[in-house]
Amino acid sequence: MSIINNALSGSLAAQAAINTTSQNIANLQTKGYTRQGVLLSAVAPAAGSGGPGFGVEVSKLIRFSDSYKSQQLWRANSELGSRTQSQPYFTQLERVMGDEQTSLSNGVDQFFRALNAAGVDPVSTPLRQQVLTAANAMAQSFNSIYNVTRQQQVSITQQRDAMLPQLNTLSANIAALNNRITQAGSLGTNTSALVDERDRAIDSLANLVSVEVLEQPDGTRSVSLRSGQPLVVGNLAGTLSMNPSTTPASLELKFAGTTFGLDDTKVGGQLGGIGDFEKNTLQPLQQSLLDMANQLASKVNTTLAAGYKPDGLPGPPITATPGTALFSFNATGAGGILGLVPGIQAQDLAFSSNGAPGDSKNLQDLIAIKGQPITLTSIGTVLVGDADTQLVGKLGIDSGQNKSLLDTATTIRQQSEDDWAATSSVNKDEEAINLVEFQNMYQANMKVIAVANTLFDATLALF
Repeated sequence: MSIINNALSGSLAAQAAINTTSQNIANLQTKGYTRQGVLLSAVAPAAGSGGPGFGVEVSKLIRFSDSYKSQQLWRANSELGSRTQSQPYFTQLERVMGDEQTSLSNGVDQFFRALNAAGVDPVSTPLRQQVLTAANAMAQSFNSIYNVTRQQQVSITQQRDAMLPQLNTLSANIAALNNRITQAGSLGTNTSALVDERDRAIDSLANLVSVEVLEQPDGTRSVSLRSGQPLVVGNLAGTLSMNPSTTPASLELKFAGTTFGLDDTKVGGQLGGIGDFEKNTLQPLQQSLLDMANQLASKVNTTLAAGYKPDGLPGPPITATPGTALFSFNATGAGGILGLVPGIQAQDLAFSSNGAPGDSKNLQDLIAIKGQPITLTSIGTVLVGDADTQLVGKLGIDSGQNKSLLDTATTIRQQSEDDWAATSSVNKDEEAINLVEFQNMYQANMKVIAVANTLFDATLALF
């Protein structure tokens, strides 16, 4: 009887819907799970039949997903990854360079303050010794801050070395999932769980580098860098690595036998964030510290070389000993970029212009260096006394800008997650309603079957 067949199809459809609802409820707290639903379709009557039809069928299981919202989620994660990775480096540099005790400004000020104090009595050994002490303290300030930048350089290299294998593993996993989804789909298997796993892998990948994702007709997803180079196509995945044969080492992508050179400052995500900080903040700052130390040391040494030690006799001809260098500069940075010339003594400071004990003209020339210009890579030409303030100021602006962008990226990511959840996440209240509705549907169809049995029994009783 068609009444029984119709009711049976309705009960089976309700059962499938209840199973789907139970799956959603079971995954209420599963991160990245996309809720599912059943698509019910009426079974049409046969051709030429005047009957109402042959019940209902489950056309397919559907995933409640929005491609646009997923893309926004991944883009937001890339920006968040970029800003999150660089901010700790900015914060550390700000703390070190802005500290009143360890800053370059404090070291430079103390050095020139000691020179000014020596003007009271240029031949005083304690005052000269104080100049040496201040000079050494200033050199240590340079060395301490430069050492922080070198440590950051090492940390960035280590982070990059850790990210690349993780990134390559995610790319390979996405390619493998593409293959599994294609195979499962061809057999009519529900691929929702596999697609969810692939989406989570893409989201993790997007946090490391900015990606563009294209949905293909066969259910696979092609993933490329935002600059266009392919990372995943079908079941093929590329490999990112650093090429050590270039100086400095450069980022490259190998895909299907082709090698692409990449600018690591523009790949986005965590990898792009540390690359941008390294190239556009850390390295210019390192070079500026070298510039400042080199030019300051050169000016002081040149001025001292033009003077004489306080061992001359009054009047011409000059019989005093010419001055010697105070600072030694090390451009490699290993062991410090600035130091005192080994063995220099207080009596070696050439404060006199003619060797006479009371003369301090050369000392005044040394004091005047603080108001002379020097040229730094990251900020241009500035006065010696203002150089550190300018460096710290620029660092503060860059850090503040990154912090602001980090706050914005955090907000956008949260909004993207909320938008995604509004479409794809499980709502327990909605699922509870579905559960009741499909339970009622099932019970109603069972009632129809019971009525059909009663009618059938009554028909048999007639005979």
